[in-house]
Amino acid sequence: MATQAHCAYCFECLSASLEKRQPLSLSQVELTWKKYNDVPEEDGDEDEEDEEDEDMEDASEAHDHNTHRPAAISRLLAPSPSTASSSSVPSTSSTPPVPSDASSATSKSSSRSSFFSLGRRLKKAEKVQRSTVDDHPLFVTWNTVSKSGSRNLRGCIGTFEAQELDDGLKSYALTSAFDDTRFQPISPRELQNLECGVTLLTNFEPIADPMNWEIGKHGLRISFTYHSRRYGSTYLPDVAREQGWTKEETMVSLMRKAGWSGRKEDWRKVADLNVIRYQGHQVRIEYREWREWRDWLEGQGFN
Repeated sequence: MATQAHCAYCFECLSASLEKRQPLSLSQVELTWKKYNDVPEEDGDEDEEDEEDEDMEDASEAHDHNTHRPAAISRLLAPSPSTASSSSVPSTSSTPPVPSDASSATSKSSSRSSFFSLGRRLKKAEKVQRSTVDDHPLFVTWNTVSKSGSRNLRGCIGTFEAQELDDGLKSYALTSAFDDTRFQPISPRELQNLECGVTLLTNFEPIADPMNWEIGKHGLRISFTYHSRRYGSTYLPDVAREQGWTKEETMVSLMRKAGWSGRKEDWRKVADLNVIRYQGHQVRIEYREWREWRDWLEGQGFN
């Protein structure tokens, strides 16, 4: 099933391409997205290498026990000059307290501990990624979001061939952003208005009756022959519901999308109509969510 971290990774790849830098890997994004959202980690996640750093973590555990958050994250969630301007809150105190040497040392120690702990986990995630990630057919969708919240499609391309997610998401995040022939390539100035949706496809089933599917649950992939030429197209599971179409309206639109130009009442008369239904829940995040995570990550020392 798709996750918000998958969407964040697509944003990371698009942003990196526009900025001409190397993106973080999927495993790095997944681990830091999880840490940023303060998801409890399973037992055994800690890597036992680097004894000095482990000792530093032990020293900081008592400091962090009452908050249940790493010290560095707690500081970043609190207002500070280093956070993004949208989340900064001016202090009402005219004379900020001066930390003692002891408290300053504790802060530096816990910050360094959190930094090294995160770094080790990123390395560990890189090692185990291939053994824990399934391959999936996938689609990446880019929408623009207006100030009123309305969405407009900006690009959507995917594949029905199973993909290793690190390479597949990166490839189709960029392909749908730059190579969807229905649109101009996405430009840097558009980035802040974008929303990314990721759909991982499952449960492919050929159906003899082209009406044997459920709106909002199934996507459709069709192929047929018309005027001695083969045509094909697909709609993801959310399309018919979002457009408010009936099943028949969906089929006609799908055939029009493929290139069929016959009368709508004749859609059943095309030769050799093959219909496959499939499932897949689309997960979305907006640029703002990715940007806040990226600002937090850069505050942790990862660029």
